[in-house]
Amino acid sequence: MSSSHTPVRAIGTFIKTAAPQVVEVLGGAGLHFAVIDAEHAPFDRTTIDMMVIAARSVQLPVFVRIPDKNASTIQWVLDLGVEGLLVPHVDTVDEARSVVARTRFIDGERGFSSSPRFAGYGAMGMSKAIEAGEGTRIMCQIESRAACAAAADIAAIDGVMGLFIGRADLAISFGLTDSRAPEVIDATVDVLDIARRSGKTGGVAAGSLAECAEFEAMGANWFVVGSDQSLLRKGAEALVA
Repeated sequence: MSSSHTPVRAIGTFIKTAAPQVVEVLGGAGLHFAVIDAEHAPFDRTTIDMMVIAARSVQLPVFVRIPDKNASTIQWVLDLGVEGLLVPHVDTVDEARSVVARTRFIDGERGFSSSPRFAGYGAMGMSKAIEAGEGTRIMCQIESRAACAAAADIAAIDGVMGLFIGRADLAISFGLTDSRAPEVIDATVDVLDIARRSGKTGGVAAGSLAECAEFEAMGANWFVVGSDQSLLRKGAEALVA
């Protein structure tokens, strides 16, 4: 699938609990995608492997928010057969180019093996496996002043699916403690406009469907709404209420 394909109002959630059953439940609920949060939750390589197997069993496209941009990390995550990567703290165009290169075989830096899941455990053959691997989706997180300044150049890179605004870290970059501060919202609007004009996906994290509607009006079309844990907490609070 083309990295420049722009989905229409795709809704997913973060997964922060290391249990494949959570993936099965969310897939059965009809989410468009989910993001395994290896940046802020305790996932090891084996656990993510099990989570991806669960996602594929229920046809749930799964991204991984990687804990770092190291080539070895990107390599093993992609070998598991994920839909794509959500890459934190992409602050410069050079960082974005480096990440994309580490996900690509042709004219890139990704090492090839036909044995992992992404290649059908050897069943695809080299040509088809390379073609499949080249379609990995890359969402770059924009969450600093520097990233906002470089957003247009980052969006222009072939292989970048879209821009995802990390409003909490963006607020901190501005010296603020409110992700809804006017400066943060203004920057969010600017980055979403850049994504739209570039023909790329504009992503945000939202706390509710009402917030999704607010950011959709600003141009967002890829929403990560809460997490498995926040959904569980809200359901429990509703029972108590």
